[in-house]
Amino acid sequence: MFESISRRGFLGMAPVMPFVLHGQSPAAPQVTAVAASFPQQEPEAVKEMVGVAHSNLARVKELVSARPALARASWDWGSGDWETAIDAASHVGNRPIAEYLIANGARPTIYTAAMMGQLAIVKAWVEAMPGVQRNRGPHGITLLAHARNGGPAAADVLNYLEALGDADPGYTDLPVTDAEFAAIAGEYSYGAGATERLKVARNARGGVTLARPGQSEHRLVHQGALVFLPAGAEAVRVRFDIGDGKARGLTVEDGPSIVRAPRA
Repeated sequence: MFESISRRGFLGMAPVMPFVLHGQSPAAPQVTAVAASFPQQEPEAVKEMVGVAHSNLARVKELVSARPALARASWDWGSGDWETAIDAASHVGNRPIAEYLIANGARPTIYTAAMMGQLAIVKAWVEAMPGVQRNRGPHGITLLAHARNGGPAAADVLNYLEALGDADPGYTDLPVTDAEFAAIAGEYSYGAGATERLKVARNARGGVTLARPGQSEHRLVHQGALVFLPAGAEAVRVRFDIGDGKARGLTVEDGPSIVRAPRA
């Protein structure tokens, strides 16, 4: 004689299956278009993350909430001038953004500690690695400048670094006369493509800059005789070939990489 089985008991014995209406297939997961950079994150998202980490906390939260790894994003602004999102917040003194990034996995540095007024951490770094205070951060911004931008909360760190006497090394940046600038200003082409060009110009503060179309301008620091280095990329040199009072071309030297670009 069969034992009676309740409907609930019968369902409990059955294998668990997704509920599918007659004639329908199980819903497939949504797949987005695959970016050219996959599996690396899209360069546009990385660049935006580092850019907004200077000042836009709301946008930082939106980006990190959607893509948590962007809290550790790093961008090369040119010639090896790398900057992470927390670097950006640190050198402008934006503590709320720095704290949010750290809470979401960003890796704080000695520059972050200087900006946040963490004297014990900064001293420990300097004592463990004598001379580290002379290293420059992104864009060539010094450790002491990070402490200065940290405001009153970083006053003790600022006083400590000032007492060291060498935590604020400036660049040699000789004046560029109007005649010298006129000789080098303009566009230089290193390829046939429309964007394979470099433009030498002045920024709003009067500094000499170098930029490729569609990319950020990079401040050039004059070492003399129209030889420049990009701020934040001390090993790179930009040289101009001058003839008859006008630059006929420029050369960018980065170790074994040498790019020559005649005037366009």
